[in-house]
Amino acid sequence: MSEELKSATSRKASPLQTMRAVAWSFFGIRRSADYEKDVAQLNPVHVIIAGILGAAIFVGGLVLLVRWVVNSGVAS
Repeated sequence: MSEELKSATSRKASPLQTMRAVAWSFFGIRRSADYEKDVAQLNPVHVIIAGILGAAIFVGGLVLLVRWVVNSGVAS
């Protein structure tokens, strides 16, 4: 493993900071200064895990919304 990769995976940002950065990224709203701060602090492995988790929650929410609309009779 290269030194750069080792230093990137040893970064210590809180899970809340990671989830907040991923949530803002889902919306596509990020200030340049915040992006630079995230790059310096966030662990890339945690960002990938948070992104997969966020995508799963988003898809699950969409499935539940569609099932609710279809079952309510609004879609007929």
